[in-house]
Amino acid sequence: MEKITVQNTSVMIISINKNDYISLTDIAKYKSDDPTAVIGNWMRNRNTIEYLGIWESLYNPNFKPLEFEGFKKEAGLNAFTLSPQKWINTTAAIGIISKSGRYGGTFAHKDIAFKFASWISVEFELYIVKEFQRLKEEEQKQIGSVAKKHGIYFSRPGNG
Repeated sequence: MEKITVQNTSVMIISINKNDYISLTDIAKYKSDDPTAVIGNWMRNRNTIEYLGIWESLYNPNFKPLEFEGFKKEAGLNAFTLSPQKWINTTAAIGIISKSGRYGGTFAHKDIAFKFASWISVEFELYIVKEFQRLKEEEQKQIGSVAKKHGIYFSRPGNG
């Protein structure tokens, strides 16, 4: 678990199966004291549902497209509501994760989290992408210095 600070907002990042998941709950706190409502409003949006469905279709072989179509048909209607848990449980989604407990909240794959951040604020999205990239560059530097310290060298393709 790592944290970055974006415009005075602390945002948690977790790694699952070598993929980074960013806390939507923390991002939503930038906008409101009720992050659950913010995430719920975002998930009601037709464009959000389409994006999530396409993302899952690309990266999740177990995604349930028929259930997705049902949500897509309802999205945007006044009575339509969708929670992260309902999305996950109904479609077998992997792009959004809902965790309970001390370090709980709603997390999303970085692709989805950046999309959510742009919905919150274009400015916030630019800063979170920049801060995330800085974190990843810092991680690469640390990996390189540890490898160098232990005499581990990586060859590049074509260098023998």
